[in-house]
Amino acid sequence: MSLNDTLMQDMKTAMKAKDKGALTTIRSLKAAIMNYKIKVGHDLTSDDELTVLSSALKQRKESLEEFTKAGRDDLINQTKNEMKLIEKYMPKQMSKEELEETVEETIKEVGASSKKDFGKVMQALMPKIKGKADGKAASSIVGKKLN
Repeated sequence: MSLNDTLMQDMKTAMKAKDKGALTTIRSLKAAIMNYKIKVGHDLTSDDELTVLSSALKQRKESLEEFTKAGRDDLINQTKNEMKLIEKYMPKQMSKEELEETVEETIKEVGASSKKDFGKVMQALMPKIKGKADGKAASSIVGKKLN
């Protein structure tokens, strides 16, 4: 079942349950997918869908930071619920150990030995962890490993 089909099923369930929060989040995901589909001009692959979901999750994380700074508890809870719902559609996230292992493998593959190779490592690493790990976390691990 494609992501769009899954979202449609979940949207129907949310409507029947009168869950306005979930319904709003699912509708925004459907809109983001449709906008991305229009932007690229073809049906979305699973990688494209993952890109849209990752982007939506990243937006929520950034919003959560801002709401926390502003002390907006009402929006903090709402955003956390949205993030949980979006994560439901994402692939299983890598643990810190799995991420470190993947970084080490990538460093060996690329033959990196110093900070100068940071870009090469990140370029090879990002497709491997797309949607499964946070880019900032990966970047910091690569930085530590290349020291």
